[in-house]
Amino acid sequence: MAKEPQTVHSFPKNPLEEVRSSITVFKGKQYVDLRIYYKGDDGEYHPSKKGLTISVELFSELEAGVQKLKEALEEL
Repeated sequence: MAKEPQTVHSFPKNPLEEVRSSITVFKGKQYVDLRIYYKGDDGEYHPSKKGLTISVELFSELEAGVQKLKEALEEL
């Protein structure tokens, strides 16, 4: 059974959605999750299918990709 995600950071995408980065555990293995949450009719945020979940072992690859994006944006 999966444990509740441990949210590390979140920021608003727009008035009805937010982006959350979290650590999740599924079948005893840790994952990094970047996901869009939407505000439901109940006023609470719920996870959408839009997102990315990768194993912790691949986190350094994601980090390298984000760094390259940052450098490319700085060159613009």
